[in-house]
Amino acid sequence: MSRNTLSRVLAGIGAGVVAAVAIPLAASAHVTIDPGQADAGGYAYVTFRAPNESETASTVGLDIHLPTDTPFTSVRYEPVPGWTGSITRTTLPQPVEVSGNTITEAATEVSFRADPGKGIDPGELQRFVLSLGRVPDVGSVVIPVTQTYSDGTVVEWSATPEQTAADDTLDPAPVLYVDDAPAGDAHGGSDTTTAPVAAPASDGSGPVALGLSIAALVIAAGGALLAAFAVGRRRKGRA
Repeated sequence: MSRNTLSRVLAGIGAGVVAAVAIPLAASAHVTIDPGQADAGGYAYVTFRAPNESETASTVGLDIHLPTDTPFTSVRYEPVPGWTGSITRTTLPQPVEVSGNTITEAATEVSFRADPGKGIDPGELQRFVLSLGRVPDVGSVVIPVTQTYSDGTVVEWSATPEQTAADDTLDPAPVLYVDDAPAGDAHGGSDTTTAPVAAPASDGSGPVALGLSIAALVIAAGGALLAAFAVGRRRKGRA
Protein backbone atom coordinates (compact mmCIF):
# COMPACT_ATOMS: atom_id res chain seq x y z
CA MET A 1 0.00 0.00 0.00
CA SER A 2 1.49 3.35 -1.06
CA ARG A 3 1.62 6.36 1.23
CA ASN A 4 -0.83 8.26 -0.99
CA THR A 5 -3.29 5.38 -0.84
CA LEU A 6 -2.92 5.19 2.94
CA SER A 7 -3.53 8.93 3.24
CA ARG A 8 -6.73 8.65 1.23
CA VAL A 9 -7.91 5.72 3.35
CA LEU A 10 -7.22 7.57 6.59
CA ALA A 11 -9.02 10.68 5.30
CA GLY A 12 -12.03 8.55 4.45
CA ILE A 13 -11.97 6.99 7.91
CA GLY A 14 -11.89 10.43 9.53
CA ALA A 15 -14.86 11.57 7.47
CA GLY A 16 -16.72 8.39 8.41
CA VAL A 17 -16.15 9.01 12.11
CA VAL A 18 -17.51 12.56 11.85
CA ALA A 19 -20.55 11.42 9.86
CA ALA A 20 -21.24 8.51 12.20
CA VAL A 21 -21.49 10.82 15.19
CA ALA A 22 -23.01 13.90 13.53
CA ILE A 23 -25.86 12.22 11.65
CA PRO A 24 -27.53 10.61 14.72
CA LEU A 25 -27.12 13.81 16.72
CA ALA A 26 -28.68 15.91 13.97
CA ALA A 27 -31.61 13.51 13.75
CA SER A 28 -32.31 13.92 17.47
CA ALA A 29 -32.55 17.73 17.36
CA HIS A 30 -36.23 18.57 17.73
CA VAL A 31 -38.56 20.50 20.01
CA THR A 32 -38.92 18.60 23.29
CA ILE A 33 -40.67 18.99 26.63
CA ASP A 34 -38.89 18.52 29.94
CA PRO A 35 -39.91 16.92 32.20
CA GLY A 36 -41.88 14.57 30.01
CA GLN A 37 -44.12 13.24 32.76
CA ALA A 38 -46.55 14.78 35.26
CA ASP A 39 -49.07 13.64 37.85
CA ALA A 40 -52.78 13.88 37.16
CA GLY A 41 -54.58 16.58 39.11
CA GLY A 42 -51.44 18.61 39.83
CA TYR A 43 -49.66 21.52 38.23
CA ALA A 44 -46.71 20.89 35.93
CA TYR A 45 -43.86 23.30 35.31
CA VAL A 46 -42.47 22.25 31.96
CA THR A 47 -39.76 23.56 29.66
CA PHE A 48 -40.07 23.46 25.89
CA ARG A 49 -36.59 23.30 24.38
CA ALA A 50 -36.44 24.59 20.82
CA PRO A 51 -33.19 24.10 18.89
CA ASN A 52 -32.55 26.07 15.71
CA GLU A 53 -32.05 23.53 12.92
CA SER A 54 -31.33 26.00 10.12
CA GLU A 55 -27.79 26.93 9.10
CA THR A 56 -28.82 30.28 7.64
CA ALA A 57 -32.04 31.49 9.34
CA SER A 58 -33.07 32.28 12.91
CA THR A 59 -36.12 30.99 14.75
CA VAL A 60 -38.39 33.98 15.29
CA GLY A 61 -41.65 32.35 16.35
CA LEU A 62 -42.86 29.46 18.49
CA ASP A 63 -46.52 28.52 18.93
CA ILE A 64 -47.42 25.89 21.53
CA HIS A 65 -50.83 24.33 20.80
CA LEU A 66 -52.71 23.11 23.88
CA PRO A 67 -55.47 20.47 23.80
CA THR A 68 -59.17 21.31 23.62
CA ASP A 69 -60.53 17.87 24.58
CA THR A 70 -58.54 17.74 27.83
CA PRO A 71 -57.91 21.45 28.45
CA PHE A 72 -55.66 23.00 31.06
CA THR A 73 -57.64 25.43 33.21
CA SER A 74 -54.52 27.32 34.29
CA VAL A 75 -51.79 28.32 31.83
CA ARG A 76 -48.96 30.77 32.48
CA TYR A 77 -45.63 31.41 30.81
CA GLU A 78 -42.30 32.66 32.06
CA PRO A 79 -41.11 35.83 30.29
CA VAL A 80 -38.19 35.23 27.93
CA PRO A 81 -35.74 38.13 27.36
CA GLY A 82 -35.89 39.25 23.73
CA TRP A 83 -39.27 37.61 23.15
CA THR A 84 -42.91 38.68 23.50
CA GLY A 85 -45.32 36.06 24.80
CA SER A 86 -49.10 35.83 24.60
CA ILE A 87 -51.88 33.39 25.51
CA THR A 88 -54.87 32.73 23.26
CA ARG A 89 -58.12 31.66 24.89
CA THR A 90 -60.90 30.21 22.76
CA THR A 91 -64.32 28.65 23.17
CA LEU A 92 -64.01 24.87 23.34
CA PRO A 93 -65.71 22.73 20.67
CA GLN A 94 -67.80 21.26 23.48
CA PRO A 95 -67.99 21.81 27.27
CA VAL A 96 -65.60 19.73 29.38
CA GLU A 97 -65.96 18.69 33.03
CA VAL A 98 -62.82 19.50 35.05
CA SER A 99 -62.78 18.87 38.82
CA GLY A 100 -66.56 19.12 38.94
CA ASN A 101 -66.66 22.35 36.95
CA THR A 102 -67.98 22.79 33.42
CA ILE A 103 -65.35 24.48 31.25
CA THR A 104 -66.45 26.18 28.04
CA GLU A 105 -63.35 28.30 27.39
CA ALA A 106 -59.66 27.60 27.89
CA ALA A 107 -56.17 28.59 26.83
CA THR A 108 -55.47 26.83 23.54
CA GLU A 109 -52.21 28.42 22.44
CA VAL A 110 -49.14 30.06 23.93
CA SER A 111 -47.19 32.10 21.38
CA PHE A 112 -43.72 33.60 21.51
CA ARG A 113 -42.43 36.13 18.99
CA ALA A 114 -38.83 37.31 18.85
CA ASP A 115 -38.30 41.03 19.24
CA PRO A 116 -36.67 42.87 16.28
CA GLY A 117 -33.06 41.74 15.92
CA LYS A 118 -33.58 38.81 18.31
CA GLY A 119 -34.29 35.10 17.87
CA ILE A 120 -32.67 31.70 18.08
CA ASP A 121 -29.63 31.85 15.82
CA PRO A 122 -28.05 28.87 14.03
CA GLY A 123 -26.33 26.59 16.51
CA GLU A 124 -28.44 27.86 19.44
CA LEU A 125 -31.48 26.69 21.38
CA GLN A 126 -33.97 28.50 23.58
CA ARG A 127 -36.04 27.38 26.56
CA PHE A 128 -39.67 28.39 27.07
CA VAL A 129 -41.16 27.61 30.50
CA LEU A 130 -44.89 27.09 31.09
CA SER A 131 -47.03 26.32 34.12
CA LEU A 132 -49.86 23.96 33.14
CA GLY A 133 -52.69 22.75 35.35
CA ARG A 134 -54.59 20.97 36.36
CA VAL A 135 -53.01 18.02 34.57
CA PRO A 136 -55.82 15.88 33.08
CA ASP A 137 -56.19 12.25 34.16
CA VAL A 138 -55.31 10.74 30.79
CA GLY A 139 -52.63 8.50 29.33
CA SER A 140 -50.69 11.33 27.71
CA VAL A 141 -51.13 14.79 26.21
CA VAL A 142 -49.70 15.51 22.77
CA ILE A 143 -48.71 19.19 22.51
CA PRO A 144 -47.92 20.21 18.92
CA VAL A 145 -45.54 23.10 18.33
CA THR A 146 -45.15 25.36 15.30
CA GLN A 147 -41.63 26.72 14.74
CA THR A 148 -41.20 29.69 12.39
CA TYR A 149 -37.90 30.85 10.86
CA SER A 150 -36.81 34.28 9.65
CA ASP A 151 -36.72 33.05 6.03
CA GLY A 152 -40.39 32.05 6.17
CA THR A 153 -39.81 28.35 6.77
CA VAL A 154 -42.40 26.78 9.08
CA VAL A 155 -41.90 23.43 10.83
CA GLU A 156 -44.91 21.69 12.37
CA TRP A 157 -43.84 19.46 15.25
CA SER A 158 -47.16 17.62 15.32
CA ALA A 159 -46.74 13.88 14.72
CA THR A 160 -48.01 11.61 17.49
CA PRO A 161 -45.87 8.77 18.94
CA GLU A 162 -47.94 6.29 16.92
CA GLN A 163 -47.33 8.22 13.71
CA THR A 164 -43.58 8.56 14.28
CA ALA A 165 -43.34 4.85 15.14
CA ALA A 166 -44.78 4.09 11.70
CA ASP A 167 -42.74 6.79 9.92
CA ASP A 168 -39.62 8.12 11.65
CA THR A 169 -39.22 10.88 9.05
CA LEU A 170 -42.16 12.79 10.58
CA ASP A 171 -41.59 15.71 12.96
CA PRO A 172 -42.62 14.50 16.45
CA ALA A 173 -44.73 16.60 18.77
CA PRO A 174 -43.68 17.00 22.41
CA VAL A 175 -45.62 14.62 24.66
CA LEU A 176 -46.51 15.03 28.33
CA TYR A 177 -47.05 11.57 29.79
CA VAL A 178 -49.49 11.25 32.68
CA ASP A 179 -50.89 7.74 33.30
CA ASP A 180 -48.88 6.09 30.53
CA ALA A 181 -45.18 5.30 30.90
CA PRO A 182 -42.94 7.62 28.86
CA ALA A 183 -41.62 6.32 25.56
CA GLY A 184 -38.10 4.94 25.56
CA ASP A 185 -36.62 8.16 24.16
CA ALA A 186 -38.77 10.57 26.19
CA HIS A 187 -37.06 13.16 28.32
CA GLY A 188 -38.69 11.82 31.45
CA GLY A 189 -38.80 12.84 35.05
CA SER A 190 -41.24 15.15 36.77
CA ASP A 191 -41.25 18.68 38.06
CA THR A 192 -44.79 18.89 39.39
CA THR A 193 -46.03 19.88 42.80
CA THR A 194 -46.06 16.25 43.85
CA ALA A 195 -43.26 13.73 44.31
CA PRO A 196 -40.93 13.47 41.32
CA VAL A 197 -41.05 10.50 39.02
CA ALA A 198 -37.72 8.97 38.09
CA ALA A 199 -36.75 9.07 34.45
CA PRO A 200 -36.60 5.69 32.71
CA ALA A 201 -33.10 4.25 32.52
CA SER A 202 -31.42 4.48 29.15
CA ASP A 203 -30.92 1.18 27.32
CA GLY A 204 -28.01 2.60 25.31
CA SER A 205 -29.96 2.49 22.06
CA GLY A 206 -30.30 6.25 21.64
CA PRO A 207 -28.80 8.30 18.81
CA VAL A 208 -25.57 9.10 20.66
CA ALA A 209 -24.93 5.47 21.57
CA LEU A 210 -25.60 4.42 17.97
CA GLY A 211 -23.26 7.08 16.65
CA LEU A 212 -20.46 6.08 19.00
CA SER A 213 -20.89 2.41 18.08
CA ILE A 214 -20.58 3.21 14.39
CA ALA A 215 -17.58 5.40 15.06
CA ALA A 216 -15.92 2.58 17.00
CA LEU A 217 -16.39 0.22 14.06
CA VAL A 218 -14.90 2.76 11.66
CA ILE A 219 -11.92 3.34 13.94
CA ALA A 220 -11.40 -0.42 14.30
CA ALA A 221 -11.37 -0.77 10.52
CA GLY A 222 -8.77 1.98 10.35
CA GLY A 223 -6.63 0.17 12.88
CA ALA A 224 -6.77 -3.00 10.82
CA LEU A 225 -5.64 -1.13 7.72
CA LEU A 226 -2.75 0.45 9.60
CA ALA A 227 -1.69 -2.95 10.90
CA ALA A 228 -1.79 -4.37 7.37
CA PHE A 229 0.35 -1.48 6.15
CA ALA A 230 2.92 -2.09 8.89
CA VAL A 231 3.11 -5.79 8.09
CA GLY A 232 3.60 -5.00 4.40
CA ARG A 233 6.50 -2.66 5.21
CA ARG A 234 8.21 -5.28 7.38
CA ARG A 235 7.92 -7.86 4.62
CA LYS A 236 9.45 -5.43 2.12
CA GLY A 237 12.34 -4.77 4.50
CA ARG A 238 13.09 -8.49 4.77
CA ALA A 239 12.99 -9.06 1.01
